[in-house]
Amino acid sequence: MKLSFTKKRFVGIISATALITGVLVSIPVAANAAPACDGKSPVQTCGGVTSDGAPYVMMVPANFNGMVALYSHGYRYNIDIPAGIPLIGGYKITNTPEPVPGGNSEVAKYFFSQGVAIVGSGFARQGWNPDSAIKTNVELIGVFKDKFPTTSKVVAWGESLGGVITQGLAEKYPDLVSAVAPMCLADNVPAELTMAGDFLWGIKTLFDPSIKGGNYSAGDAGNAEAYGDLIKVFTVMGKLQASLTTNAWPDTSSATGKALAAGGIPPRSALLLLGLLAGLPTQSAHFDSVNGPDGALKLSFPLAVSPALAILENGTNAAALAILATQDVELQAGGAIFDNTKTNYSARIDSERVIYNAALSGNTAISAMLGALSAANPGAPRAVGNADAIAKMNALHSNSGVINVPTILMTGVADPITPAGASQRVVDAYAIQAADEKLAAFADYKLTKMYTAPAKKLLMIWNTTPSNWTKFTAAGSPITSTPAAQGTNHCNFTSAQLVLVAKTLVSAGESGKLPAAGIIKAAVRRAGNLSIDALYRAPLLKYYNEQ
Repeated sequence: MKLSFTKKRFVGIISATALITGVLVSIPVAANAAPACDGKSPVQTCGGVTSDGAPYVMMVPANFNGMVALYSHGYRYNIDIPAGIPLIGGYKITNTPEPVPGGNSEVAKYFFSQGVAIVGSGFARQGWNPDSAIKTNVELIGVFKDKFPTTSKVVAWGESLGGVITQGLAEKYPDLVSAVAPMCLADNVPAELTMAGDFLWGIKTLFDPSIKGGNYSAGDAGNAEAYGDLIKVFTVMGKLQASLTTNAWPDTSSATGKALAAGGIPPRSALLLLGLLAGLPTQSAHFDSVNGPDGALKLSFPLAVSPALAILENGTNAAALAILATQDVELQAGGAIFDNTKTNYSARIDSERVIYNAALSGNTAISAMLGALSAANPGAPRAVGNADAIAKMNALHSNSGVINVPTILMTGVADPITPAGASQRVVDAYAIQAADEKLAAFADYKLTKMYTAPAKKLLMIWNTTPSNWTKFTAAGSPITSTPAAQGTNHCNFTSAQLVLVAKTLVSAGESGKLPAAGIIKAAVRRAGNLSIDALYRAPLLKYYNEQ
């Protein structure tokens, strides 16, 4: 099976590894001082620093109507990334405030047109920070109200880790917010890092055992280990991409990997298996598992090759997350936090081994690969976590999924960093909550003879993929230089989709309830590539052992 790729295309595939978004503007002042404002019109900008050292920015229109939208940005690396690191090198730690997603001017323009102010913090700590970030946001709300005493409504939203922070704020302090919108919501840290850690462990076990993959040292030594792992992962993923032409396993492969190679198992099948075990989407920015090039590969490409290429794109992002976020959380917890000593990987893919049987090279190959990854194989040593560190990780902030105020969720169905299953977990939790509220309403009716139906407080918007999107050159090679398809990549939303969420958030904040179903359906249709299909269900993260 001959496919042609270039190094340039590989860079295009995984450039989404950089998770940092854009910003607007800040006016730094002394910590805990009153905000300093520039007094400009029609929008004045104020800046300051909270008591924990978090810089913030406020942008308040002259027609301020009393509502402020508080935005929480996503995960930012908590260490500098040297320029020599492929794809993400040259990153410097930043705590610049971000009051709208990526500094999106269309979103800011909409808020200002409605008389809504926007606020965002850079937070005191980067990395996995919900515990400190929620405290910062609580203080920031108070600071804003003190500066602008006519404030009557606060709505909150955020992306990725910012979605965790937003949902956490609504769960812990529902009296502070009137409505919230967690977008491309991350799951709680054990689930997120299990997904990423499983994939990284698989890459280490089969393709490059020199990858450390966790239990990093403290300080500069740990940073160097993480940098080395990033280089090794990006390098091996490049070799795996090349192997789609040659069918040759990477020269860094372990003895276990080489044994599978000797058995005739193609590396693409092993890569796909690792993605399935971790729960990564098998559709990605450029690979739909539907289209094939004209000619002999028309049918076999989407069936046998495209899922592995999707894992190549998605898995590189997941592996980078595993390295940087694992090192980050290990520093907070005081030791190794990934442990797969009791994980039954075979049970994880009962359904996937049927669906992707051809791409996995058949039952014999699947059994061989699962045997190779079994805890019984000394050539595939499991990662052993530190019990105290795992307990400390589990004690970090986590969201229960309780919905206290009108809530809008939006996520891509094939997001590789914050899989749609993270939002599905909240949807499932709310279904139970709503049923309990309905039972309570019936119980009240028996006593009062007056029935008040509980208000629906959750709107789930799925950012869907097109029917197909993989494109090919005249020679039959897939094209990876085009923008990522809707519903794929991380928080890959259009301005129209973000404005839709902003409008729904403002409406819910003003009225205390979600807009009517007919209004939402029409708005979703106009925004494009969105669905509110109640029958759609995303798989939960593998951490929850959903079969």
